[in-house]
Amino acid sequence: MNMAAPTRVLVTGAAGQIAYSLLYSIAKGDVFGKDQPVSLLLLDITPMMPVLEGVVMELQDTALPLLREIIATDKEEVAFNDLDAAILVGSMPRREGMERKDLLKANVAIFKSQGAALDKYAKKTVKVLVVGNPANTNCLIAAKSAPSIPKENFSCLTRLDHNRARSQVAMRCGVPATQVKNMIIWGNHSSTQYPDVHHCVVNMSGSELSCFDAVKDDVWLRGDFITTVQQRGAAVIKARKLSSAMSAAKAICDHMRELWSGTPQGEFTSMGVYSTGNPYGVPDDLVYSFPVHIKDKTWNIVDGLAINDFSRAKMEATAKELIEERDTAMEFLGSHHFYRTALDATSQVSSATLWAPHLSLGSTV
Repeated sequence: MNMAAPTRVLVTGAAGQIAYSLLYSIAKGDVFGKDQPVSLLLLDITPMMPVLEGVVMELQDTALPLLREIIATDKEEVAFNDLDAAILVGSMPRREGMERKDLLKANVAIFKSQGAALDKYAKKTVKVLVVGNPANTNCLIAAKSAPSIPKENFSCLTRLDHNRARSQVAMRCGVPATQVKNMIIWGNHSSTQYPDVHHCVVNMSGSELSCFDAVKDDVWLRGDFITTVQQRGAAVIKARKLSSAMSAAKAICDHMRELWSGTPQGEFTSMGVYSTGNPYGVPDDLVYSFPVHIKDKTWNIVDGLAINDFSRAKMEATAKELIEERDTAMEFLGSHHFYRTALDATSQVSSATLWAPHLSLGSTV
Protein backbone atom coordinates (compact mmCIF):
# COMPACT_ATOMS: atom_id res chain seq x y z
CA MET A 1 0.00 0.00 0.00
CA ASN A 2 1.28 3.47 -0.86
CA MET A 3 2.25 5.18 2.38
CA ALA A 4 2.78 8.63 0.83
CA ALA A 5 1.05 11.48 2.63
CA PRO A 6 -2.33 12.16 1.01
CA THR A 7 -2.74 15.26 -1.12
CA ARG A 8 -5.36 17.42 0.60
CA VAL A 9 -7.86 18.65 -2.00
CA LEU A 10 -10.79 20.98 -1.38
CA VAL A 11 -13.80 21.11 -3.69
CA THR A 12 -16.41 23.79 -2.97
CA GLY A 13 -19.99 23.50 -4.20
CA ALA A 14 -19.41 19.83 -3.49
CA ALA A 15 -23.10 18.87 -3.56
CA GLY A 16 -23.50 20.33 -7.05
CA GLN A 17 -23.55 18.78 -10.47
CA ILE A 18 -19.97 19.57 -11.57
CA ALA A 19 -18.56 18.15 -8.35
CA TYR A 20 -20.60 14.99 -8.85
CA SER A 21 -18.69 14.35 -12.09
CA LEU A 22 -15.38 15.66 -10.71
CA LEU A 23 -14.94 13.89 -7.38
CA TYR A 24 -14.77 10.36 -8.75
CA SER A 25 -11.98 11.31 -11.18
CA ILE A 26 -9.94 12.93 -8.41
CA ALA A 27 -10.52 10.01 -6.05
CA LYS A 28 -9.41 7.36 -8.53
CA GLY A 29 -6.14 9.07 -9.40
CA ASP A 30 -6.85 10.81 -12.73
CA VAL A 31 -5.61 14.17 -11.47
CA PHE A 32 -2.83 13.97 -8.87
CA GLY A 33 -1.33 10.64 -9.93
CA LYS A 34 -2.19 6.97 -10.14
CA ASP A 35 -0.16 6.22 -7.00
CA GLN A 36 -0.93 9.37 -4.99
CA PRO A 37 -3.42 9.05 -2.11
CA VAL A 38 -5.89 11.90 -1.67
CA SER A 39 -7.96 13.38 1.13
CA LEU A 40 -11.11 15.11 -0.09
CA LEU A 41 -12.46 18.14 1.76
CA LEU A 42 -15.97 18.94 0.58
CA LEU A 43 -17.53 22.32 1.32
CA ASP A 44 -21.09 23.43 0.74
CA ILE A 45 -23.61 25.63 2.47
CA THR A 46 -25.65 24.32 5.39
CA PRO A 47 -28.92 23.63 3.46
CA MET A 48 -26.98 21.37 1.07
CA MET A 49 -25.38 19.18 3.74
CA PRO A 50 -27.96 16.36 3.49
CA VAL A 51 -27.28 16.13 -0.26
CA LEU A 52 -23.54 16.23 0.40
CA GLU A 53 -23.87 13.32 2.80
CA GLY A 54 -25.30 11.30 -0.09
CA VAL A 55 -22.26 12.21 -2.20
CA VAL A 56 -19.99 11.09 0.66
CA MET A 57 -21.80 7.75 0.86
CA GLU A 58 -21.30 7.21 -2.87
CA LEU A 59 -17.61 8.06 -2.63
CA GLN A 60 -17.26 5.56 0.21
CA ASP A 61 -19.08 2.96 -1.87
CA THR A 62 -16.60 3.30 -4.76
CA ALA A 63 -14.05 1.55 -2.49
CA LEU A 64 -11.20 3.33 -4.26
CA PRO A 65 -7.72 2.54 -2.92
CA LEU A 66 -6.32 6.09 -3.17
CA LEU A 67 -9.18 7.78 -1.29
CA ARG A 68 -7.93 7.98 2.29
CA GLU A 69 -10.29 10.50 3.88
CA ILE A 70 -13.50 12.41 3.13
CA ILE A 71 -14.41 15.46 5.19
CA ALA A 72 -17.77 17.07 4.41
CA THR A 73 -18.39 20.42 6.07
CA ASP A 74 -20.13 23.79 5.91
CA LYS A 75 -17.31 25.48 7.88
CA GLU A 76 -14.49 27.32 6.10
CA GLU A 77 -12.02 26.78 8.95
CA VAL A 78 -12.42 23.01 8.49
CA ALA A 79 -12.54 22.98 4.68
CA PHE A 80 -9.52 25.22 4.06
CA ASN A 81 -7.19 23.67 6.64
CA ASP A 82 -3.71 22.63 5.45
CA LEU A 83 -4.70 22.38 1.77
CA ASP A 84 -2.47 21.34 -1.13
CA ALA A 85 -5.10 22.17 -3.76
CA ALA A 86 -8.35 24.12 -3.75
CA ILE A 87 -10.92 23.82 -6.54
CA LEU A 88 -13.45 26.61 -6.02
CA VAL A 89 -16.47 25.47 -8.03
CA GLY A 90 -19.29 27.01 -6.05
CA SER A 91 -20.50 30.53 -6.82
CA MET A 92 -23.65 32.60 -6.93
CA PRO A 93 -25.45 31.86 -10.20
CA ARG A 94 -27.13 34.60 -12.17
CA ARG A 95 -30.88 34.54 -11.73
CA GLU A 96 -33.61 36.01 -13.88
CA GLY A 97 -33.85 39.74 -13.25
CA MET A 98 -30.41 39.93 -11.60
CA GLU A 99 -28.13 42.65 -12.95
CA ARG A 100 -24.53 41.75 -13.74
CA LYS A 101 -23.32 44.12 -11.01
CA ASP A 102 -25.51 42.28 -8.48
CA LEU A 103 -23.94 38.99 -9.55
CA LEU A 104 -20.47 40.50 -9.13
CA LYS A 105 -21.39 41.94 -5.75
CA ALA A 106 -22.58 38.59 -4.41
CA ASN A 107 -19.53 36.75 -5.73
CA VAL A 108 -17.09 39.33 -4.40
CA ALA A 109 -18.47 38.52 -0.94
CA ILE A 110 -18.02 34.77 -1.44
CA PHE A 111 -14.51 34.92 -2.91
CA LYS A 112 -13.27 37.55 -0.48
CA SER A 113 -14.27 35.20 2.34
CA GLN A 114 -12.69 32.18 0.66
CA GLY A 115 -9.48 34.08 -0.13
CA ALA A 116 -9.23 35.11 3.52
CA ALA A 117 -9.80 31.48 4.56
CA LEU A 118 -7.03 30.31 2.22
CA ASP A 119 -4.74 32.96 3.67
CA LYS A 120 -5.49 31.91 7.24
CA TYR A 121 -5.72 28.11 7.05
CA ALA A 122 -4.19 26.68 3.83
CA LYS A 123 -0.58 25.88 3.04
CA LYS A 124 1.26 28.82 1.43
CA THR A 125 2.06 26.46 -1.45
CA VAL A 126 -1.62 25.73 -2.14
CA LYS A 127 -2.67 25.78 -5.80
CA VAL A 128 -6.07 27.39 -6.27
CA LEU A 129 -8.32 26.88 -9.30
CA VAL A 130 -11.41 29.10 -9.54
CA VAL A 131 -14.27 27.65 -11.60
CA GLY A 132 -17.35 29.52 -10.36
CA ASN A 133 -18.38 32.40 -12.59
CA PRO A 134 -17.46 35.12 -13.28
CA ALA A 135 -14.34 32.97 -12.92
CA ASN A 136 -11.60 35.45 -13.87
CA THR A 137 -12.77 38.21 -11.55
CA ASN A 138 -13.67 35.80 -8.76
CA CYS A 139 -10.12 34.46 -9.02
CA LEU A 140 -8.65 37.96 -8.81
CA ILE A 141 -10.71 38.76 -5.70
CA ALA A 142 -9.67 35.51 -4.02
CA ALA A 143 -6.00 36.20 -4.80
CA LYS A 144 -6.19 39.76 -3.48
CA SER A 145 -7.87 38.47 -0.31
CA ALA A 146 -4.99 36.03 0.35
CA PRO A 147 -1.95 38.34 0.48
CA SER A 148 0.39 35.73 2.01
CA ILE A 149 -0.11 33.30 -0.89
CA PRO A 150 1.69 34.12 -4.18
CA LYS A 151 -0.67 35.36 -6.89
CA GLU A 152 0.98 32.84 -9.23
CA ASN A 153 -0.70 30.10 -7.16
CA PHE A 154 -4.13 31.23 -8.39
CA SER A 155 -5.66 30.39 -11.76
CA CYS A 156 -9.11 30.22 -13.29
CA LEU A 157 -10.62 27.67 -15.64
CA THR A 158 -10.46 28.39 -19.35
CA ARG A 159 -9.50 24.81 -20.16
CA LEU A 160 -13.16 24.08 -20.92
CA ASP A 161 -13.09 26.72 -23.64
CA HIS A 162 -9.71 25.37 -24.81
CA ASN A 163 -11.15 21.84 -25.09
CA ARG A 164 -14.25 23.11 -26.86
CA ALA A 165 -12.11 24.91 -29.42
CA ARG A 166 -9.85 21.90 -30.03
CA SER A 167 -12.88 19.69 -30.49
CA GLN A 168 -14.50 22.03 -33.03
CA VAL A 169 -11.33 22.02 -35.14
CA ALA A 170 -10.91 18.26 -34.76
CA MET A 171 -14.46 17.55 -35.92
CA ARG A 172 -13.96 19.84 -38.90
CA CYS A 173 -10.77 17.96 -39.86
CA GLY A 174 -12.07 14.47 -39.08
CA VAL A 175 -9.35 13.70 -36.51
CA PRO A 176 -9.38 13.03 -32.74
CA ALA A 177 -9.09 16.14 -30.57
CA THR A 178 -5.71 14.89 -29.32
CA GLN A 179 -4.35 15.66 -32.80
CA VAL A 180 -5.09 19.39 -32.33
CA LYS A 181 -2.37 21.16 -30.36
CA ASN A 182 -1.48 24.65 -29.17
CA MET A 183 -4.93 26.16 -29.24
CA ILE A 184 -5.12 29.45 -27.32
CA ILE A 185 -7.94 31.00 -25.33
CA TRP A 186 -7.23 34.68 -24.64
CA GLY A 187 -9.03 36.73 -22.02
CA ASN A 188 -12.25 36.22 -20.11
CA HIS A 189 -14.32 33.08 -19.61
CA SER A 190 -17.28 34.86 -21.18
CA SER A 191 -18.69 35.56 -24.60
CA THR A 192 -15.80 38.00 -25.27
CA GLN A 193 -13.12 35.29 -25.00
CA TYR A 194 -10.95 34.85 -28.07
CA PRO A 195 -10.20 31.30 -29.28
CA ASP A 196 -7.08 31.82 -31.40
CA VAL A 197 -5.93 29.23 -33.97
CA HIS A 198 -3.03 31.20 -35.46
CA HIS A 199 -0.46 29.07 -33.58
CA CYS A 200 -2.50 25.87 -33.56
CA VAL A 201 -1.31 22.76 -35.43
CA VAL A 202 -3.28 19.70 -36.53
CA ASN A 203 -1.75 16.26 -37.10
CA MET A 204 -3.24 14.97 -40.35
CA SER A 205 -2.06 11.49 -41.43
CA GLY A 206 1.23 11.90 -39.59
CA SER A 207 1.97 15.41 -40.86
CA GLU A 208 1.62 18.53 -38.72
CA LEU A 209 -0.23 21.28 -40.57
CA SER A 210 -1.14 24.76 -39.46
CA CYS A 211 -4.78 24.96 -38.43
CA PHE A 212 -5.59 27.17 -41.43
CA ASP A 213 -4.00 24.65 -43.84
CA ALA A 214 -5.75 21.71 -42.15
CA VAL A 215 -9.23 23.26 -42.02
CA LYS A 216 -9.03 25.04 -45.40
CA ASP A 217 -11.83 27.44 -44.47
CA ASP A 218 -10.52 30.80 -43.26
CA VAL A 219 -14.00 32.34 -43.20
CA TRP A 220 -15.20 29.69 -40.74
CA LEU A 221 -12.09 29.98 -38.55
CA ARG A 222 -12.43 33.76 -38.29
CA GLY A 223 -16.21 33.71 -37.90
CA ASP A 224 -18.51 30.85 -36.91
CA PHE A 225 -15.74 28.90 -35.16
CA ILE A 226 -15.09 31.81 -32.77
CA THR A 227 -18.74 32.49 -32.03
CA THR A 228 -19.49 28.76 -31.55
CA VAL A 229 -16.80 28.51 -28.86
CA GLN A 230 -17.82 31.81 -27.27
CA GLN A 231 -21.48 30.77 -27.07
CA ARG A 232 -21.02 27.05 -26.38
CA GLY A 233 -22.00 27.30 -22.72
CA ALA A 234 -25.23 29.07 -23.60
CA ALA A 235 -25.96 26.45 -26.28
CA VAL A 236 -25.54 23.64 -23.73
CA ILE A 237 -27.88 25.39 -21.30
CA LYS A 238 -30.50 25.92 -24.02
CA ALA A 239 -30.39 22.24 -25.00
CA ARG A 240 -29.96 20.63 -21.59
CA LYS A 241 -31.72 23.19 -19.37
CA LEU A 242 -28.60 22.89 -17.19
CA SER A 243 -25.10 24.17 -17.78
CA SER A 244 -21.98 22.19 -18.61
CA ALA A 245 -21.08 19.63 -15.96
CA MET A 246 -19.42 16.55 -17.46
CA SER A 247 -17.24 18.63 -19.80
CA ALA A 248 -16.50 21.14 -17.04
CA ALA A 249 -15.38 18.38 -14.68
CA LYS A 250 -13.14 16.92 -17.41
CA ALA A 251 -11.61 20.36 -18.02
CA ILE A 252 -10.94 20.83 -14.29
CA CYS A 253 -9.16 17.47 -14.25
CA ASP A 254 -7.09 18.44 -17.32
CA HIS A 255 -6.16 21.80 -15.77
CA MET A 256 -5.12 20.39 -12.38
CA ARG A 257 -3.33 17.33 -13.80
CA GLU A 258 -1.15 19.50 -16.03
CA LEU A 259 -0.58 21.94 -13.18
CA TRP A 260 0.71 19.00 -11.12
CA SER A 261 2.56 17.02 -13.78
CA GLY A 262 3.38 19.61 -16.47
CA THR A 263 2.51 20.20 -20.12
CA PRO A 264 4.01 17.94 -22.80
CA GLN A 265 7.25 19.12 -24.40
CA GLY A 266 6.57 21.64 -27.16
CA GLU A 267 2.91 22.06 -26.22
CA PHE A 268 1.00 24.69 -24.31
CA THR A 269 -2.43 25.03 -22.79
CA SER A 270 -4.77 27.87 -21.77
CA MET A 271 -5.21 29.11 -18.20
CA GLY A 272 -6.54 32.27 -16.63
CA VAL A 273 -3.55 33.66 -14.71
CA TYR A 274 -2.34 36.91 -13.17
CA SER A 275 -1.51 39.29 -16.01
CA THR A 276 1.08 41.59 -14.39
CA GLY A 277 4.33 41.54 -16.36
CA ASN A 278 2.95 39.56 -19.31
CA PRO A 279 4.71 39.85 -22.70
CA TYR A 280 1.59 40.67 -24.77
CA GLY A 281 0.67 44.11 -23.52
CA VAL A 282 -2.41 42.92 -21.65
CA PRO A 283 -3.08 45.40 -18.81
CA ASP A 284 -1.67 44.50 -15.41
CA ASP A 285 -3.68 43.33 -12.39
CA LEU A 286 -6.19 41.13 -14.21
CA VAL A 287 -6.73 37.38 -14.30
CA TYR A 288 -6.59 36.84 -18.06
CA SER A 289 -6.35 33.62 -20.07
CA PHE A 290 -2.97 33.13 -21.77
CA PRO A 291 -1.12 30.28 -23.45
CA VAL A 292 1.12 28.72 -20.79
CA HIS A 293 3.81 26.08 -20.37
CA ILE A 294 3.79 24.27 -17.02
CA LYS A 295 6.78 22.63 -15.32
CA ASP A 296 7.42 21.83 -11.64
CA LYS A 297 3.93 23.08 -10.72
CA THR A 298 4.81 26.50 -12.12
CA TRP A 299 3.19 28.12 -15.15
CA ASN A 300 4.97 30.47 -17.52
CA ILE A 301 3.25 32.47 -20.25
CA VAL A 302 4.45 31.38 -23.68
CA ASP A 303 6.55 34.22 -25.04
CA GLY A 304 7.29 35.37 -28.56
CA LEU A 305 4.05 34.45 -30.35
CA ALA A 306 3.27 36.79 -33.24
CA ILE A 307 -0.01 38.66 -32.78
CA ASN A 308 -1.70 40.06 -35.90
CA ASP A 309 -4.18 42.94 -35.98
CA PHE A 310 -7.20 40.62 -36.04
CA SER A 311 -6.04 38.87 -32.86
CA ARG A 312 -4.95 42.08 -31.15
CA ALA A 313 -8.39 43.67 -31.53
CA LYS A 314 -10.10 40.63 -29.99
CA MET A 315 -7.55 40.41 -27.16
CA GLU A 316 -8.14 44.07 -26.33
CA ALA A 317 -11.93 43.70 -26.37
CA THR A 318 -11.91 40.90 -23.79
CA ALA A 319 -9.36 42.81 -21.67
CA LYS A 320 -11.70 45.80 -21.66
CA GLU A 321 -14.50 43.65 -20.24
CA LEU A 322 -12.19 42.28 -17.55
CA ILE A 323 -11.08 45.79 -16.55
CA GLU A 324 -14.72 46.81 -16.14
CA GLU A 325 -15.46 43.69 -14.06
CA ARG A 326 -12.40 44.25 -11.88
CA ASP A 327 -13.15 47.90 -11.27
CA THR A 328 -16.76 47.15 -10.33
CA ALA A 329 -15.64 44.35 -8.01
CA MET A 330 -13.00 46.57 -6.38
CA GLU A 331 -15.62 49.23 -5.68
CA PHE A 332 -17.61 46.63 -3.75
CA LEU A 333 -14.47 45.38 -2.02
CA GLY A 334 -13.66 48.88 -0.81
CA SER A 335 -17.20 49.72 0.34
CA HIS A 336 -17.87 50.13 4.06
CA HIS A 337 -21.34 48.71 3.41
CA PHE A 338 -19.97 45.84 1.36
CA TYR A 339 -21.40 42.89 3.28
CA ARG A 340 -24.76 44.59 3.72
CA THR A 341 -25.07 45.28 0.00
CA ALA A 342 -23.88 41.79 -0.83
CA LEU A 343 -26.64 40.38 1.32
CA ASP A 344 -29.15 42.66 -0.37
CA ALA A 345 -28.00 41.39 -3.75
CA THR A 346 -28.63 37.80 -2.74
CA SER A 347 -31.84 38.30 -0.82
CA GLN A 348 -34.04 37.01 -3.62
CA VAL A 349 -31.97 33.89 -4.17
CA SER A 350 -32.47 30.75 -2.12
CA SER A 351 -29.40 30.07 -0.01
CA ALA A 352 -29.36 26.54 -1.35
CA THR A 353 -28.33 27.87 -4.77
CA LEU A 354 -25.42 29.93 -3.47
CA TRP A 355 -22.90 27.22 -4.22
CA ALA A 356 -24.79 25.63 -7.08
CA PRO A 357 -22.19 25.36 -9.85
CA HIS A 358 -24.58 23.57 -12.19
CA LEU A 359 -26.36 26.91 -12.48
CA SER A 360 -23.26 28.99 -13.07
CA LEU A 361 -20.43 27.46 -15.07
CA GLY A 362 -20.64 28.03 -18.77
CA SER A 363 -23.50 30.48 -18.55
CA THR A 364 -23.11 33.70 -20.44
CA VAL A 365 -23.07 35.75 -17.26
